[in-house]
Amino acid sequence: MNGGADLGGMMGFGPIGIEADEPLFHAPWERRAFAITLAMGATGSWTLDTSRFTRESLHPVDYLSSSYYEIWTKGLERLCLTAGLISPEELAGGHATGPGKPLKRVLKAADVAAVLAKGSSVERPATAPAAFAVGDRVRARIRHPEGHTRLPRYLRGVSGTIEAIHGCHVFADDNAMGKGENPTWLYGVAFRGLDVWGADSDPTLVLRADLWEPHLERL
Repeated sequence: MNGGADLGGMMGFGPIGIEADEPLFHAPWERRAFAITLAMGATGSWTLDTSRFTRESLHPVDYLSSSYYEIWTKGLERLCLTAGLISPEELAGGHATGPGKPLKRVLKAADVAAVLAKGSSVERPATAPAAFAVGDRVRARIRHPEGHTRLPRYLRGVSGTIEAIHGCHVFADDNAMGKGENPTWLYGVAFRGLDVWGADSDPTLVLRADLWEPHLERL
């Protein structure tokens, strides 16, 4: 999907403001928004890919006019509504109107540090040989699906070289849409800046992206 989140290579948005010693949170509510999002993700009510897609599916005007944690909060609201954990009336009123819905699991405060340190791997056993090898020339497929894709818009149709094979991983495009994990090979691909952005690009620039096998075709 070509949503407001896919800004790579877009022009006219001005420079990125970089803060020296940028804090993790700029306001107390941002810390709370982050914590609630992680806690609700741990309930298993949706996948990480689904949560990312939900945030990136906000209307472009809403997405581009919201701060980073405003986007997280709006995404969480949509996830809770879609999962039936809250009603539109409860969201509008800011209060529960009935007993809480059952959850698959609840992350206890005492377990947070251990769970975050452990992480959750998305690497899976391979069910087929890798289609590409290091050094192969490939081209990012031209595709504009209505659903989720981790293939950046600015790379579609651009040729590059396989630099690394990362193993077989959950295919985020399918997992975000509730189509199952469908693990497939993930590659590190190098693209020349000249091939991505044309003759006006820095000729020394090399752009690297991790892309799944369905994103690529052999040259």
